[in-house]
Parts: sequence; structure tokens; C-alpha cells
Amino acid sequence: MKVVPTSEIPSTPVEMEGAEGCHVKWLVDEKDGAPNFAMRCFEVEPSGHTPRHSHPYEHEVYILEGEGVILENTQERPFSAGDVIYVAPDEVHQFRNTGESAVKFLCMVPHIPPGTPVRTLPECARPEST
Repeated sequence: MKVVPTSEIPSTPVEMEGAEGCHVKWLVDEKDGAPNFAMRCFEVEPSGHTPRHSHPYEHEVYILEGEGVILENTQERPFSAGDVIYVAPDEVHQFRNTGESAVKFLCMVPHIPPGTPVRTLPECARPEST
């Protein structure tokens, strides 16, 4: 079992091309013994955004704070705190902060087995040291 205050988990910049003002904390993953999914917490600064990207796995997202839009292919869909978002595999998407304060959201993704073909990079790289 893992019980850790999120304040003790390091936040790292999302360094994928196309990200701006975006940081991630890896809350739970395979290094914690989670066999199927990773849980991450993203923070996107005002006017910031994740990269516009796609990949062959889904996201389950819960918006904790803030407001913005998610780009679904070419359509913008607004979101705010308390909303749930499902992003299907291979769907082009991007989270954009359109508000005055940070957007914070939890994002769950399945573990991708080594050797699984990925057409584009995931939206952030897992830090090497934790």
C-alpha cells in the first residue's frame, strides 16, 4: 500500500514538443506495484496547454480545479472543475487552460507493455528517478 501526501511527489515539466506551462506528478504507477493503470496529476498554468497528440490508449480524466477547453480532433469542448472526460484510443486531443487560475486534473492511463507500437509519443515522459 502507498499513502503519500501529493506535496511529497515531485512535479516535473511536460517536455513533449507542443506543451506549454504544463507539469505532471506521477501519483501511482507500476513502480508502486500497480499492475494495470497509472494515475497522474497535471497542472496547466493560465494560457498553457498540453501538446496536441494521440496514442493507442485511453485516458480517464477528472478535473479538480480550473476551467478550459479540450480539443477533440478539431472541436473545442469546454470543461470545469468536477467534470469527467474520457479520451478514446487514437483520438487527437489537447487540454487548454482558458481561465485565470491553474487547471489541475487527475489522469489515469493503462500501462503500456514494452514493445507496444506507439504512433506518437505519450504526452509526457516518466521521470527516470523517483
